[in-house]
Amino acid sequence: MADQPTAEALEELKGTLEGGDAAAEAEAPVQAAPAAPAEPVLDEHGRAYATGKRKDAVARVWLKPGSGKIVVNDRDVETYFARPVLRMMLNQPFQEVGRVDQYDVMCTVSGGGLSGQAGAVRHGISKALTYHDPALRPALKKGGFLTRDSRVVERKKYGRAKARRSFQFSKR
Repeated sequence: MADQPTAEALEELKGTLEGGDAAAEAEAPVQAAPAAPAEPVLDEHGRAYATGKRKDAVARVWLKPGSGKIVVNDRDVETYFARPVLRMMLNQPFQEVGRVDQYDVMCTVSGGGLSGQAGAVRHGISKALTYHDPALRPALKKGGFLTRDSRVVERKKYGRAKARRSFQFSKR
């Protein structure tokens, strides 16, 4: 029976635990300040490099401060992406962060069609902007420009005309 604590010892232990919990609770809300944005990731020419993908298209994008010139596969953007909707897609990340005509973009894109290529270039521009200026990441993330759109064409199945369409049924 000597091993069992007395009531006074239990009360004293309870008081120290409550006091310790209060001290721990007082310290818990105090958190370290958010870390400063990461350093820019630039190459020896002062450019930010990123890869963008959409459908089957893959774009390699180099971004540097400049006058807003966009070159795609060694051609001007107006000749490569003739439709205004596709050129609008490329400018969306710049408009989101308020940096229109402040960066020159040079990119090579391959695979897929024009719509997928424009989406790949937009994805690459968005990623390159975050590498050049990490403070822009929250705005681009909120706009959904950093998320890779993973939708791709469904493959054709055997016994079907296309991915899901069956052959025409003939009763006779």
